[in-house]
Amino acid sequence: MLTQYDAVIVGGGHNGLVAAAYLAKAGRSVIVLERDDHLGGAAISADAFDGHDARLSRYSYLVSLLPQRIIDDLGLKIELIRRRYSSYTPVPGSPEKGLLVDKVDAAKTRASFESIGEGSDAEGFDRLYDDTTVLAQKLWPTVTEPLLTRSETKSLVANAELWDRFIERPLGSAISHYVSGDVSRGVVLTDALIGTFSYADDPSLDQNRCFLYHVVGGSTGDWDVPRGGMGAVSGEMARAAREAGAQLVTGAEVVRVRPGTASERASVDVIIDGAETTIGAEHVLANVSPWVLGQLLGKPLPDDERPAGSQIKVNLLLKRLPKLADSTITPEQAFGGTFHINETYSQLQSAFDQAAAGRVPDLLPCEIYCHSLSDPSILGPELRESGAQTLTVFGLHAPHALTTPENNDRVREELVASVLRSLNSVLAEPIEDVVLMDAHGRPCIEGKTTLDLELALNMTGGNIFHGPLSWPWVEDDEDLSTPAARWGVATDHPRVLMCGSGSRRGGAVSGIGGRSAAMAIMEEAN
Repeated sequence: MLTQYDAVIVGGGHNGLVAAAYLAKAGRSVIVLERDDHLGGAAISADAFDGHDARLSRYSYLVSLLPQRIIDDLGLKIELIRRRYSSYTPVPGSPEKGLLVDKVDAAKTRASFESIGEGSDAEGFDRLYDDTTVLAQKLWPTVTEPLLTRSETKSLVANAELWDRFIERPLGSAISHYVSGDVSRGVVLTDALIGTFSYADDPSLDQNRCFLYHVVGGSTGDWDVPRGGMGAVSGEMARAAREAGAQLVTGAEVVRVRPGTASERASVDVIIDGAETTIGAEHVLANVSPWVLGQLLGKPLPDDERPAGSQIKVNLLLKRLPKLADSTITPEQAFGGTFHINETYSQLQSAFDQAAAGRVPDLLPCEIYCHSLSDPSILGPELRESGAQTLTVFGLHAPHALTTPENNDRVREELVASVLRSLNSVLAEPIEDVVLMDAHGRPCIEGKTTLDLELALNMTGGNIFHGPLSWPWVEDDEDLSTPAARWGVATDHPRVLMCGSGSRRGGAVSGIGGRSAAMAIMEEAN
């Protein structure tokens, strides 16, 4: 291992691997330092349950924001599976009926709106997503280019009404403009709350930014299933980086970043095999949260800037899909897209209010995905033949403030129980009756709180975005005088760049932060 590189990348998550691949392909000497014993960060697959050959996407699970440009540039062999069904939402209190949004059969979707008593919302629901597609088609191509200003972006959108509706005012007013039913409005609002502790009329507009990122991916807003699981995605990125010549080192804990100066190289202190060594570099790329970077620089951020997540992730392995209370559709249809449970507009507000008061919501709003329906390859032959299926549950409004090192086990148990109650409230049989047992006779149910994510992934506060999401542009008065600023990866130190989800336009499995950091370095050299 050398002691001097063009770029040292702190953190071997997917963004760090993308940055390494781009820089190495451009002829730079690159080393990636990952503290864990494997690469991929949150974008991994794992055998979560002893005795079962099932490779679950343990943390992140769907792909929408990974640009085709990155896939093509790096020659990534990634297959993304488009799901026919957008979502299914049982009616709380009357789970024998529900809203099925079928992307192929518009008539069936309209009939489903009618069946839940919200027929007048079918047209407005379509108009809403037609309008967000207009935004997506304008904004999506910009994420792989230097940042535009707010004024430039608004001119690009060229629709003042849509801009005002989705960008300037709290999202609640936009949702109410298009649809009025409690179920319809809830389905829309969920896209604004994934990993974000907010509500429809939040004046901070955190919910608007989250919503925007959920509807722009690929210019369509579709969220796809990666064949082979998330580990296949990060594995391809690692392959591309390694074949380009990057050095990828696991079991390497960076303990200090020395930022250098305009004339002095930066360096990192890292512990490998129990020995501390120093590695110098023209640039250090931080594929960690801004909070973690502050600690590594010896300049901790203020406590009020510490990011915090707001979710519980639950993975389950089932003998088969459970029976539904709604007999008009099949479990394969219901679980073929996003299964919304207790996520009506009013329920989302109620759960937010309860969580904000410091308690676990009575019925946790939940999003459920069945990876194995779209991609059976994550299951071994025996499980596939038996009819087994996976479920991934993403529970909303479970803020990090609920957990402490002392109470984390108890809170995890409460949150998982709340998730199971939510499931059982819309099923025709208890979910527990179809859960497989592992090799030790324990139910195949795995819960991950925000604190669990922080401990396992060094993901500050369990925040899946590494901090508050930013608009995918800059304000008109921001300084764009350096390549790092233009690409949204600048820090207070010219030789230290953000390259992960904490960069502008970061968040989710996209690789955008990694690519942006690489582009900034290459632009600086020209």
